[in-house]
Amino acid sequence: MEGMWRKAKKALGAGLCVHLPAVAGDWEDGVSERRASDALSQDVSSAAAHVSAPNTPAAALPGAGPLRRSKSGTKSAKGMCAICFDPMKSGHGQALFTAECSHMFHFHCISSSVKHGNYVCPVCRAKWKEIPFNRSLSSIVPRGRSGLNVNQARLPQQDTYMALLHQVPSRHREASGSHTSEPVDFNDDEPLQLIQSGDSCDARCSRAVEIKTYPEFSAIPQSSSEDDFAVLIHLKAPCANPEQVTGRPFNATSIGYPTFRAPVDLVTVLDVSGSMAGTKLALLKRAMGFVIQHLGPSDRLSVIAFSSTARRLFHLRRMSHSGRQQALLAVNSLGAGGGTNIADGLKKAAKVIQDRNYKNPVCSIILLSDGQDTYNISSNVRGTRPDYRSLVPSSILNHTICTVPVHGFGFGADHDSDALHSIAESSGGTFSFIEDESVIQDAFAQCIGGLLSVVVQDMRLTVECMHPSVQLHTIKSGSYLSKVAGDGRNGSIEVGHLYADEERDFLLSLSFPQSREQTMLLKIVCAYRDPVTNEAIKIQADEVKILRPKSPMSEPVCMEVDRERNRVRAAEAIEAARVAAERGALSDAVAILEHCRRILSESFSRKSGDRLCISLDAELKEMQDRMASRQRYEASGRAYLLSGLSSHSWQRATTRGDSTDSTTLVYSYQTPSMVQMLQRSQNQCPSPQGPRPQLRQTRSLLEKPHPR
Repeated sequence: MEGMWRKAKKALGAGLCVHLPAVAGDWEDGVSERRASDALSQDVSSAAAHVSAPNTPAAALPGAGPLRRSKSGTKSAKGMCAICFDPMKSGHGQALFTAECSHMFHFHCISSSVKHGNYVCPVCRAKWKEIPFNRSLSSIVPRGRSGLNVNQARLPQQDTYMALLHQVPSRHREASGSHTSEPVDFNDDEPLQLIQSGDSCDARCSRAVEIKTYPEFSAIPQSSSEDDFAVLIHLKAPCANPEQVTGRPFNATSIGYPTFRAPVDLVTVLDVSGSMAGTKLALLKRAMGFVIQHLGPSDRLSVIAFSSTARRLFHLRRMSHSGRQQALLAVNSLGAGGGTNIADGLKKAAKVIQDRNYKNPVCSIILLSDGQDTYNISSNVRGTRPDYRSLVPSSILNHTICTVPVHGFGFGADHDSDALHSIAESSGGTFSFIEDESVIQDAFAQCIGGLLSVVVQDMRLTVECMHPSVQLHTIKSGSYLSKVAGDGRNGSIEVGHLYADEERDFLLSLSFPQSREQTMLLKIVCAYRDPVTNEAIKIQADEVKILRPKSPMSEPVCMEVDRERNRVRAAEAIEAARVAAERGALSDAVAILEHCRRILSESFSRKSGDRLCISLDAELKEMQDRMASRQRYEASGRAYLLSGLSSHSWQRATTRGDSTDSTTLVYSYQTPSMVQMLQRSQNQCPSPQGPRPQLRQTRSLLEKPHPR
């Protein structure tokens, strides 16, 4: 087991910008993990420069821009083998190999990499026409393979001990890319990790949901009646465990790991169609490397790759030490080609989930695509809208069978944002727009930061009117299913699952008559399940009531209620603007957003300097800019609007554009766990523009709410 991570690194070519867990023999001569990380960051940067001309030296590509190259990466990688990270010094008894792409390695390192079937440069991923070979490799060279004429001439002893001896076939260069036939049933999932008794004894700590209520006014005169009186219900999920937030690594040697959070079954559905070739695929592999690295031994992962058809790379397996090795090798074997069949990819993912014999408490699907489904969605017929829900398997749509959110990621300017948003919305997932291809890892990091911190499941909020004359009219709950009884006496909201520290706001509208006595408005009960302990929990909030003084009181509207009204108003304006834009009326769409901005500017919370209101205004302004022309709307405006809608309707963070570099637009709904995971990603692959602004959650910037 000791040298297996080295083997995985060689097979991966160190091209994925990830920290591989240190094991004995992996970091020799005191080379630090930080140094290796810097070198890996440079490796991925080099990959982008060589994608268009695989066998061209780096010096010949002055115009190739880095993906996210760090200054330290160039310095630390100089004179160091990118495979073993040991120094390379000529004249010290070391055999060195210089590839046709000008990158240099220890000869024994690169020949061992070739031995394992890797015929591309570990640094720049250039496909070699000629590979290093020595006499000891003759036993592993495939026999009977056309085009492999092996020249076993002896090498001069004073040479650099390299030989460029035979042509590599143009296809199937990597041994790990060989396909195996899939079973009929996907019931071959790996059993769950056994949790010893007592492992979850500390999991109950800080696992109570907070419920606060805010009436629009604390007092209404006795002589007044109300037809649209607002009450805000505010929920906050339990906080994350310190081990999870402080950046403790998740690895197979973590003692008591199951106590920190609920383990996850994750299926990633990855587009490897022809349009993903080159830099996109290299960035996707790196992002998947980050995901694999941060899954723990109790988590399970399966990867589905789709182009014209879909295939399962490996069964649902635990991300133990060996599991991560195999997952990394499988992801690295991916190549791009063919069309885009999203439906087949989701069908395979649903089958993995449906056929499994064992179930972790949390289950989710991540879907990434850079194109449009060319097999199941016909071109738009005038006046009709494609049925994107047909892309989603019925087992995912039917929430009574299982709740498996699909989190969609639109990659680049040519993806079908309507399709991905519809898939995500119908399954209870979010849609993110990755405009800047280099932030794909950040987008994945933010998403798994949430998935790895689920602390609440199956939450249901019930509301009951207390005074006989009080009536419940509406519940503003976004995409969360809500119901109001026909008689207006009660209602409910299906909240589902919450990440650690996540907050939810729901705005209720009530009516009540004149009264001389204090009016009891609502009784609110919250019921949910703890995914770690599987304990059913029921919490009743304080009853909502208002005073009824004889004379009117001078009182401003509740800040929390006004803030939520602004958020709901902005979300409704975005939806209305999108409808206008889709019918071709961009000027109307811009006017709708402008009208909303004017209303926000006149609100009590905006005049009080509320940061969320300022952020909403900036977001609406950005959307207006992206509607400046039909061309810009088609290129990025539609996707930006849809990712914003997804974020507001679920009150959950999404990536919008290159939003991970923004200080104002996306940090609504981010949780500490998301922020920490995002920081890990950005620390691994620093931005070429220098240090990024500190990540913050918009809600954390607001004044601390004071319930009434």
